[in-house]
Amino acid sequence: MSENQDISQKIDAFKKENPLPFSLKKEVAVFTEQLFQTLFDNQANTENSLKELALTFENLVSLACWNPQANCQSVWESYTEELPVILEALHLDAKAILAGDPASQSLEEIYLSYPGFYAIAIYRLAHPLYLRNFPLVPRLMTEVAHSKTGVDIHPGAQIGHSFCMDHATGIVIGETTQIGNHVKLYQGVTLGALSVRKELSKTKRHPTIEDQVTIYANATILGGDTLVGHHSTIGGNAWITSSVKAHSKVFHHSEIKIKSHGE
Repeated sequence: MSENQDISQKIDAFKKENPLPFSLKKEVAVFTEQLFQTLFDNQANTENSLKELALTFENLVSLACWNPQANCQSVWESYTEELPVILEALHLDAKAILAGDPASQSLEEIYLSYPGFYAIAIYRLAHPLYLRNFPLVPRLMTEVAHSKTGVDIHPGAQIGHSFCMDHATGIVIGETTQIGNHVKLYQGVTLGALSVRKELSKTKRHPTIEDQVTIYANATILGGDTLVGHHSTIGGNAWITSSVKAHSKVFHHSEIKIKSHGE
């Protein structure tokens, strides 16, 4: 047996023991982009696009439905019934971004060019699939958005209406995060877990952010018991691991010294 044959057999043995259908990633990327364009591209024939999406979804089920008891194929019909509701929710998100960003000129600009809008759109499209016990596809959908925008939203998170991510890049929102209505996050915000022990995977590990909260750049808020009360403002670079009462203002103060030439 040649050296290459021996190596090939070892690799094939691993792949047989750990079957990973990598074509699923490409299929989900195509599905995700097609779904986004079906909702927003006025040049797309919606009825035809939905038929094409149904066929793509059928293929995703064959690749990703590893639990025969889940009846994944039946998910599509109930999922499509939610699309108009999701579209309404995304319109509220776009309006919130338009209202919250002085640089934005129109809703069209937000739909077409804002990474924060694209990331929340893919999250809102993935979340209902996650709730239907079909977890791998929505996880890959949000990874499509993550790779394009730098925004990492787990499809299991719960996010209210009129959500605004300004600049967005670097935002991380964990699986059990709960976010209320009219919340605004700036770039680099992390809503994460205080502990990453595997035995806590079924518990609430990420914070709760109530309505009308603004969180500025690079703030980190950790822990499943951590609650940021409504109408609060969290300043940039703040590190929070305990709850904050409603109407609070939390700021991180760092000392900056500036010396002129010759001092």
